[in-house]
Amino acid sequence: MALVKDTLKAAIVVAFAKQAAKTAQGDSPALAAEELADDIATAIDAFVKTGTVNSTVVGSSPSGPVTGTATGTMT
Repeated sequence: MALVKDTLKAAIVVAFAKQAAKTAQGDSPALAAEELADDIATAIDAFVKTGTVNSTVVGSSPSGPVTGTATGTMT
């Protein structure tokens, strides 16, 4: 599956909005920054793991040519 930038953007916007509400309620800036960083890291981790990796291998070995393809997901 292709990576969808808007999905990541939406998760980051949610993370900022969540922290803006907390700081407005008097939470410490240091705590808000820590939680924001964690929320963004989680959003990026989830985003990257939605991608699909496709690869093609072409080469040679003592017994002859080697070719192959593979598809996988990020973990």
